[in-house]
Amino acid sequence: MGLIYEGISKAIALLAGFDPEVLSITWLSLKVSGTATLVSLLLGISSGTLLALADFPGKRLLVSVVNTGMGLPPVVVGLFVTIFLWRNGPLGFLEILYTPTAMIIAQAIIATPIVTGITVASIQNLPGNLKLQILALGATRWQMVRILIKEARLPLLAGVMAGFGGVISEVGASIMVGGNIKGYSRVLTTATVMETGRGNFDVAIALSVILLLLCFAINYLLTRIQQRERPR
Repeated sequence: MGLIYEGISKAIALLAGFDPEVLSITWLSLKVSGTATLVSLLLGISSGTLLALADFPGKRLLVSVVNTGMGLPPVVVGLFVTIFLWRNGPLGFLEILYTPTAMIIAQAIIATPIVTGITVASIQNLPGNLKLQILALGATRWQMVRILIKEARLPLLAGVMAGFGGVISEVGASIMVGGNIKGYSRVLTTATVMETGRGNFDVAIALSVILLLLCFAINYLLTRIQQRERPR
């Protein structure tokens, strides 16, 4: 228990003292995971809505693939992204391996199936005749899609929280494609692993506390928005 108290005290001291390295690591964590979440929202909501509304052979199989992807192991994503971005890989010419950009790509791949799966479930959970009613009122198909997304906005916000939570807390892919380079690609999770390996448990606990506070702050903000828009 003494280590936990010491870690919490260390976290308070690091935050209160505006430690430059900790602030840099925290900001990079937020920037990488936030950008990856935004990318996953663009890809996931659009593809999830299309998948939910379309009717074609093999749809159930594709939905099953998406649902399987919601539990995609980060280390597997990190492995394949590393292979593609390796100097001799298909995308090696981009020279972005071991950079924050590579971390964003990996995290976006992790988060996109989560957002897509929740979007599919959210749209399919709407009343079955709602689409027909909207079209009967003279709306175009694009207007109909926008209305359906708006109607499903509350569970979609849960998708945002799930996507962000899935990437801000992952460590395997970030280490593999980012390299955990000090001052460049080191984030809270990778720094925690490194400090734990060094036996610096107080610093590791401090970084973990900061990560938890960051996750809580983001999810609290999204929850406030979600609950404010909830039908009464």
